[in-house]
Amino acid sequence: MTKRDTEYQPLLEGITETKQKIKCPNTSLLLAICAACIGGTFQYGYNISIINSPTKSVQNFINQTWLERYEENISEQYLTLLWSSIVSIFTIGGFIGATIGGTLAIKFGRKGTLMMNNAFALLAALLMGLSYPTGLFELLIIGRFFTGVNAGIGICVQPLYLGEIAPRALRGAMAMGTSIFITGGILTGQVIGLNELLGKEEYWPILLSTTCIPAFLQLLILPWFPESPRYLLIDRGDDVGCGTAMKQLHGTDNFDREREDMERERISAMGIKPKKPWELFMDRSLRWQVLTIILINAAQQLNGINAIYFYTDYVFEEAGIPEVNIPYVTVGTGACECLTALTCGMLIESLGRKVLIIGGYTLMAFWCICFTLTLTFQGAGPWIPYLSMGCVFAFILSFGLGPGGVTNILITELFTQTTRPAAYMIGGSVNWLSFFFIGMAFPFIVTKLQQYCFLVFLVVCVLVAVYIFLVVPETKNKTFLEIQTEFQSGEKRKASKADHSPSTTLLSTPL
Repeated sequence: MTKRDTEYQPLLEGITETKQKIKCPNTSLLLAICAACIGGTFQYGYNISIINSPTKSVQNFINQTWLERYEENISEQYLTLLWSSIVSIFTIGGFIGATIGGTLAIKFGRKGTLMMNNAFALLAALLMGLSYPTGLFELLIIGRFFTGVNAGIGICVQPLYLGEIAPRALRGAMAMGTSIFITGGILTGQVIGLNELLGKEEYWPILLSTTCIPAFLQLLILPWFPESPRYLLIDRGDDVGCGTAMKQLHGTDNFDREREDMERERISAMGIKPKKPWELFMDRSLRWQVLTIILINAAQQLNGINAIYFYTDYVFEEAGIPEVNIPYVTVGTGACECLTALTCGMLIESLGRKVLIIGGYTLMAFWCICFTLTLTFQGAGPWIPYLSMGCVFAFILSFGLGPGGVTNILITELFTQTTRPAAYMIGGSVNWLSFFFIGMAFPFIVTKLQQYCFLVFLVVCVLVAVYIFLVVPETKNKTFLEIQTEFQSGEKRKASKADHSPSTTLLSTPL
């Protein structure tokens, strides 16, 4: 080792030590993420899955209640309408929650909004639990609406909170909590809905009321953790509160670099009020970011993942799995998606956001082709249904590895503090509207195209992958201001510099 190497050795060791500290998140940070997610996106996934198990039980309850009221059985068409209302009103509530979530996050803070949001979950649990003893199936519709509002606010505000409390080097991995807890919620709902637990007919009111449990857990745990430091510093100007929050979340020695990034962003945002969603549409400098979040949020619902889940029972039956065992195999699909969310969390800081989301959509396009072929030739041999099963699991793996995990992170990273809440309102609204649209249109698509419906989803996956490749920059380990700068054209930057530097213009003229 040379003398120069010896002189720089302490410095190199310090850099290595700092990197190691950054790569190992503080325990308080991990617990804060869990506290935010358990009452946030966990509720979204949980309430999507638990409604599937008691379908027949709730329909029997509606029919029995109708008979007691009007002394005649309900018509099949009206029963279908009421059940569809119970299921689909969730998306309407979600849309409303998404449209108000950003505004609430600005007014009451990220943590404050998450705490308040539990009121909707508790009210929903109370209404759905009382529906059976009171004989009022209408309470199910109202309760499901409030679960939707709760999920809409949660899926808007929780990623906002996670993206703002995580250090830059771990922002992607920590923000993966959104996806991990969604898939965890789906899996938990599938397990709780099994006959061995709360899936029996007499337990359905209790099953639907269990949405209160994550709400109580968040109310007990989240108060021990701080508000978003970025919100405290940039939106509220609370230097002391920001420092205290960062010490708790990042440790006493790990937040100087993050604080500098926040200070730069605060200086750039001075005098600028948080923007409304319609103001983002009017801002030409943000048009590519806005277009990006609209496309990726619409694609998250329109990429065929719902079609795959629609076909799972049919594929499993064709593979010879007994009908009584299909719920257990379906739990396997939920576990598969949860596993890929965890895998994405481990890979996102090494591979980057762009590679994962493009790779995910590319693989999904490939499996769309394979699934179309296996469904078309389902009767050609006894081994074909098993290929279809493989396509189901492969498609879910590809979705969880890319679009399912990365979409929400990109919304956080493509915008700065004054525009991020409005961006989440736009992205969340598009996501819920697409969810509602695919729920309404999908049965007609399947009826008309049958297995060829996956060719439509193939086109969606390919187009989104090409758009992201051409337009969206890699955001890994960059500040929010650096990412915003990459979206600005070189000509606009030069023009801006020329406007603000008249002396440079004079010096550049010929002598």
